[in-house]
Amino acid sequence: MPLHDRLLMGPGPSNPYPEAQAALSRPMLGHLDPEFLGLLDETADRLRRVFRTRNELTLPISGTGSAGMEACFVNLLEPGDTVIVGVNGVFGERMCEVARRCGAEIVRVDEPWGRAIDPQRLLDAQRRHPEARVLAMVHAETSTGVENHVAPLAALRDTDTLLLVDTVTSLAGIPVEVDEWGIDACYSGTQKCLGVAPGLAPLTFSARAADRLQRRGQPPQSWYLDLGLIGAYVGAARRYHHTAPISMIFSLHAGLGAVLDEGLDAAWTRHRVAGSLLQERLPKLGFTLLAEAGHRLPQLTSCRLPDGLDDAGTRRTLLDRFGIEVGGGLGEFAGKAWRIGLMGHTARERSVLALLGALEELLG
Repeated sequence: MPLHDRLLMGPGPSNPYPEAQAALSRPMLGHLDPEFLGLLDETADRLRRVFRTRNELTLPISGTGSAGMEACFVNLLEPGDTVIVGVNGVFGERMCEVARRCGAEIVRVDEPWGRAIDPQRLLDAQRRHPEARVLAMVHAETSTGVENHVAPLAALRDTDTLLLVDTVTSLAGIPVEVDEWGIDACYSGTQKCLGVAPGLAPLTFSARAADRLQRRGQPPQSWYLDLGLIGAYVGAARRYHHTAPISMIFSLHAGLGAVLDEGLDAAWTRHRVAGSLLQERLPKLGFTLLAEAGHRLPQLTSCRLPDGLDDAGTRRTLLDRFGIEVGGGLGEFAGKAWRIGLMGHTARERSVLALLGALEELLG
């Protein structure tokens, strides 16, 4: 089947918005061309509106969401710092690994896969470790389809601990309120609910986080992800750091435009309606929802397979026969569960009905 016929309903990438796809074919500009720099500034402004922040240091990092994760950790942590990490899936574990490579002392707050992290447990950990430089958590855990509640962690404003949040799968799909929730460092990815191809990691730092960056005792361990250097390029100085991925920024600019033209509230509602329809219908086909009730992401549904259903074989048939991609489980859910994405342009009723129709025929 031709690639352009794929319906991408895995954990990412999603099908891009047509505007984002078309923008990739714009004529190339130089990374210091005034026309491009003006568009880069507009892209940062649009990111502020989607992140719901006024943070000056807001920009797209050159790299996927994992580059955004590394950028946050390497700029905020120094060897010997303490970091508290909420862990209830693969990407909480990845936070721990990145922090470990920064030389940090890690305090874990664990919950079983499929369950949300109680914010009070994170706040209690901070009280036991007031020296913690950072408290980090994943808002939308892509490995399980669980939403962790961030808003109660605004209490960290009254401490010296910075709040770092992964919104790779949540931004533009469910509410993200960087300023209201007191988030100091936040990163995302373009290939999920933003409806853009993979390749950029939107990132925003609060004034507190930017001040921490300025007061480091030594430079970040990564030159490429040093936000002090990158900030001089995206800021007024326009000092060369690296060649920006011009076409990807064109595409992000257009994708953000599509989201903002629709309106964030409308985009959140569209994701919620599509996800609710899928989660209502899947159990009727023998699937079991894995994420804890009350914490299920509309844009990423994790479900245990019906008894006897061949994981890889069925996913391959969905792809070959119907052109529909869904994702397999990770970690303890590998081979036993699927992750079904409804993100960005894919988050529509017609996507749900296409998948349900294909499954009904296969399981018939």
